[in-house]
Amino acid sequence: MKRVFAIFLLFVFLLNVLGYYGVLTGLKVKHIRNLLAQFDDDDYARDHEVIIKVPLVLPYATDSKDYTRVNGEFEHKGEVYRIVKQKLQSDTLYVVCVKDFTSKALKQTLADYVKSFTDKPSSEKSQTKTLQNLVKDFIAASSSLEAINTGWNYELYSGSISNAFQPISIPVTSPPPQA
Repeated sequence: MKRVFAIFLLFVFLLNVLGYYGVLTGLKVKHIRNLLAQFDDDDYARDHEVIIKVPLVLPYATDSKDYTRVNGEFEHKGEVYRIVKQKLQSDTLYVVCVKDFTSKALKQTLADYVKSFTDKPSSEKSQTKTLQNLVKDFIAASSSLEAINTGWNYELYSGSISNAFQPISIPVTSPPPQA
């Protein structure tokens, strides 16, 4: 009984330290591992499969008869896709992708969780934006780039150190050796 209670308290402590961000990230990593194992075994849902044809002109391309396994992820119009395999045939690259609904749901849950910490109610006006815009009007910053005889000199008038770039010349005394 003590062991179960200790494990429970350890779990609560870990949840407190990591928060839901760590839990959601762990779920995402676990989901990706399971999904990649399914792709490697060629055991995935074919009904959500999408084939993308990309015209490709390569001068010395070799055609592939079979698909080769690749990993990747991209998002298009709010949908998350996992790249499963690809092949190059003639002048077209065929990329097989699968819609990943679980990753989309996890990303949305994580975004909602983060948003709950950063969003303010719409009735509350932002004082910092007004102050930033007011300060920008009265603080001047200028920079200039001027050519001088010894190279280029970049000078910034906002309190930073100016850098001077000097040209480097290496004299060549003889032609390169013959092979």
